[in-house]
Amino acid sequence: MQIFNKLVRVMAWLSAFLFVAAGVMLTYEVVARYFFTKPTIWAAELSQLCLIWGSLLAMAWALGERRHIAVDAVVNLLSPKVRRWTDAGAMLFVAWLSAMVVWKGGDIFLDSFERGRTTGSMLDLPSWVAELSVPFGFAMLFVQALFEAARAVGGHGREPDHIAEGGHFE
Repeated sequence: MQIFNKLVRVMAWLSAFLFVAAGVMLTYEVVARYFFTKPTIWAAELSQLCLIWGSLLAMAWALGERRHIAVDAVVNLLSPKVRRWTDAGAMLFVAWLSAMVVWKGGDIFLDSFERGRTTGSMLDLPSWVAELSVPFGFAMLFVQALFEAARAVGGHGREPDHIAEGGHFE
């Protein structure tokens, strides 16, 4: 589990780097296009790839750190014991959904890889470069959701950072 946690943290930092890289590329594109009338053929597509990969690589970290969006108005009214079981059930649902996305996303990735599909843009990157992020990111989310379900059942679940005891905002 320690190795997985370290991998998730590395992926979170990589995601942050990819978001910064996307911002730099898009800023460069705007300056090149509007101030020098020299648009690039690569900035929009590569920044899009950075945003896709960055978002999907960060999912496991966001779940583990409770940084995801949670509608918990009713759940916060439950007793701690019942809340543990509802949290575990929610995490098992996330794991099941993630497994389905890995399965279907893997099929799409393999089909694009085998057929040699490309983006059809001026850069003409292989489609599988972006599509691989889906099964990979959701596989990581699957494992993280299983860890979170086990934590919840064991009574070691984590509260979101913005929620204090009793369900009130800090």
